[in-house]
Amino acid sequence: MNLTVSLFGIAREIVGQPSLTLTAPAGQSAAGLLAELRTAYPALAGLRSLAVAVNNEYAAANVELHERDEIALIPPVSGG
Repeated sequence: MNLTVSLFGIAREIVGQPSLTLTAPAGQSAAGLLAELRTAYPALAGLRSLAVAVNNEYAAANVELHERDEIALIPPVSGG
């Protein structure tokens, strides 16, 4: 299945583009996607935290992804 992942903040800077289109096996989990992206872009592994959002909600690691899902990587956010 094809997945489109939107990237924000430092994740976008690390990857060098605002979104990625990936091919993933059926049943791919949010954690599996994150592991795959950290392998492809090792600098992502250096982030203090990096969350996966699916259809505008933070996803648990075991959430199964589907081709039409809106997927986003949410990097750590600082505020003041």
